[in-house]
Amino acid sequence: MKRFKAIIQYDGTDFVGYQIQPNGRTVQEEIEKALQRMHKGTPVKIVGSGRTDTGVHAKGQVIHFDSPLLIPPDKYRKALQTYTPYDISFVSVEEVASDFHARFGTTGKEYRYFVNRSAVFDPFARRFALHYPFALDIAKMREAADVLTGEHDFTSFCAAGSGREDKVRTIYAIDIIEVGDTLTFSFKGNGFLYNMVRILVGTLLDVGNGRLSAQQVKENLEAQDRTKGAKTASPQGLFLWEVYYD
Repeated sequence: MKRFKAIIQYDGTDFVGYQIQPNGRTVQEEIEKALQRMHKGTPVKIVGSGRTDTGVHAKGQVIHFDSPLLIPPDKYRKALQTYTPYDISFVSVEEVASDFHARFGTTGKEYRYFVNRSAVFDPFARRFALHYPFALDIAKMREAADVLTGEHDFTSFCAAGSGREDKVRTIYAIDIIEVGDTLTFSFKGNGFLYNMVRILVGTLLDVGNGRLSAQQVKENLEAQDRTKGAKTASPQGLFLWEVYYD
């Protein structure tokens, strides 16, 4: 039995999330179905670096699985792609050490969130970006991003129903990049809570449009109270961009 690591991409629009659920189509289910076909009906479980929610995409999701098949990794990738639907892509497949773990071995992740600021709604961007044609003060948004960078308790910036007791996380960097009509938020950190990135985006947009100040963001962060946080940005602009390992 060998362990394989795969990097996958997917358009999350038509999935109810990454993890198998009883109420809809998921990324995990589609990949496990493909692996089962390759293994002549034998079920093969995959482990992902983390979950993504309904409508959220991935550019660099990482999974691992165990397989007895004697297939070179690149041919394994091509075979999996043959059995996988068009909204999932296998970027790479490689054999790794038996103790590699896609979830517990992570040292950090990067998420990116895309905002389309065109005055005219772009129907071709609607699946992959939030349309936000309003004025924004980018300098003030970057000031607020500096407040959020570092190690903090992010209770105010995660979903109220989050079951994790420890809500301390470290954000290494928040970058806000303007290219034409596209505004990109990049968040790099050692881990992220449920809905945390989307709430951070909602917060920074509120700073940009004048609803919040950097000082208020600081106070909300220190309050450790979800009711103090901003609204959650919609899912279609969010991508799991890269997962880091030692």
